[in-house]
Amino acid sequence: MVMNSVPSTDAEAQSSPPRLSADHPGVNELFAVLAYGEVAAFYRLTDEARMAPDLRGRISMAAMAAAEMGHFELLRQALDARGVDVVEAMSKYATALDNYHRLTMPSTWLEALVKTYVGDAMAADFYLQIANGLPDEVADVVRAVLAETKHSQFVVDEVRGAVTASAKQRSRLALWSRRLLGEAITQAQYVLADHDELVDLVVAGAAGLAHLAGFFDRIQHTHDERMRELGLA
Repeated sequence: MVMNSVPSTDAEAQSSPPRLSADHPGVNELFAVLAYGEVAAFYRLTDEARMAPDLRGRISMAAMAAAEMGHFELLRQALDARGVDVVEAMSKYATALDNYHRLTMPSTWLEALVKTYVGDAMAADFYLQIANGLPDEVADVVRAVLAETKHSQFVVDEVRGAVTASAKQRSRLALWSRRLLGEAITQAQYVLADHDELVDLVVAGAAGLAHLAGFFDRIQHTHDERMRELGLA
């Protein structure tokens, strides 16, 4: 998964002791949903590379797609070690993640870049906050999968250049970015509603049920930061 920055709350959360064990059934579910996310991202980036106006853009998207499959392999190995078949485990998450990508299919190269930078990073924020309530051996896998892939600056440069030159593009892409946020939160809520094991992980990572609403507020906050980085706010 492409990621560009870790929320500022991470360091604080990492200092808290984990509330769940590595054997919690939600860990398998977390690895499974991440695994399908990596596969879906690979195919999405491969398709969107065709929108690139030049070879540089196509190569950058292809490199990001390759990184996604490397991350998938880490998750497959982690699930294998836990006696779980990755294909069977991740299939239950296909509908929700495919719906998100279907509802946020970019129509232009710039929309594809914004989705790569903002949309994928929102998912990274979501999973990293969950990881903060888990033991190191689990959290380390999640953080490795969501590690920086070194291509985010390419996206920032392209988008900032476009929106600096065109107020119309800025307004259009700002609306697109807000749509990405809304759809991401909606699909995340659907996934949580169907999987109590994942809710346990969210509650642990968000310091208890009373802070669950704040969990999504933090996603909103980091989303706003990335919009500013892209010149969209």
